[in-house]
Amino acid sequence: SLVFLDKLEELFVVILSRTRSVPFIIPPKFHGRDWFNLTNGEQVQDDSDPYVTPESGPRCSFHSLAGAYVIGSINPELYKFPEDKSETDFSECNIGRLWFSVQYEQEAERLLVSLIKARKLHPPTDSCSPFVKIYLLPDERRYLQSKTKRKTLNPQFDENFIFQVSSKTLYQRTLKFSVYHVDKQKKHHLLGQVIFPLKNETLTGDSKLVIWRDLEAENLEPPSEYGDIQFSLSYNDYLGRLTVVVLRAKGLKFQDERDAASVYIKVSLMNHNKFIKCKKTTAVLGSPNPVYNETFSFKADQMELDTASLSLSVLQSAEGDKTHLLGRVVVGPFMYTRGKELEHWNEMISKPKELVKRWHALCRNT
Repeated sequence: SLVFLDKLEELFVVILSRTRSVPFIIPPKFHGRDWFNLTNGEQVQDDSDPYVTPESGPRCSFHSLAGAYVIGSINPELYKFPEDKSETDFSECNIGRLWFSVQYEQEAERLLVSLIKARKLHPPTDSCSPFVKIYLLPDERRYLQSKTKRKTLNPQFDENFIFQVSSKTLYQRTLKFSVYHVDKQKKHHLLGQVIFPLKNETLTGDSKLVIWRDLEAENLEPPSEYGDIQFSLSYNDYLGRLTVVVLRAKGLKFQDERDAASVYIKVSLMNHNKFIKCKKTTAVLGSPNPVYNETFSFKADQMELDTASLSLSVLQSAEGDKTHLLGRVVVGPFMYTRGKELEHWNEMISKPKELVKRWHALCRNT
């Protein structure tokens, strides 16, 4: 009855406030069923003889449940939702965090972007008046902009934006959130940015998934002569696995601009200058600043790290099967490299299983 259920709910509240476990109780109307004894006075139903009256077990002290038998207990700790630590766990080098959601309406071909909030921003001065510019790359000329929030390191935006984009090109596009601070002289200072490629995301559906990403400091150095490439390296000494995450490139110099340039990156593993294996990213069309965010793994024994190297070549597709080399970088041990390329390789070895991210200048000497 409803009265019984109300009393049972009251009992659960009382017990939760006093103990870490909740008894699982069989109501009196089921007493005609059969039970066999377990430990600590607990009982469980025995289907072999349904008409034997059970022995008296522990009774509930609550008056409306007299005659009920405790057959077990429920631990409330097992049913708690995992604690959301996204607003509390910040590393020492963190420069801020951004929350947003993305959804795609296929029939209308609209990309809906909800800018929710930012936390723990690090402005150049004590005061902070942030706003956000949202780009849909590779188009960097047009953007949508949030309102400016005055004097806060933890702005709450709750604003919605719409990009019109074809479903055919949607998964080749990348969202870029640039977070700025406006000072008293109305100058804009970039606090950090989030790069969010759409190609691996599920964007259609009724529910909006809230996403958070840590801000990254933009590489403010001007592009090198042939452009720059950013990638991460990681080595798992237990599995003998070398991982490369190709993130993005910037400032690429196309050799033929008559058509929209299609650019991809080839990652080659070498040993003693002998080719072992290569893998390629998907091609990105029409941007001198392409974003890839693609991961590749190679088998490499730990003893081979002193003689192995990685070559990353940025290639532009031309007519037919031809390609133009836009630039190249090699990372590896002292046998092949010096400077930043050697430092990146050595840091990867010294930090097993960690992703070590760096920018590298491209060159064209082969």
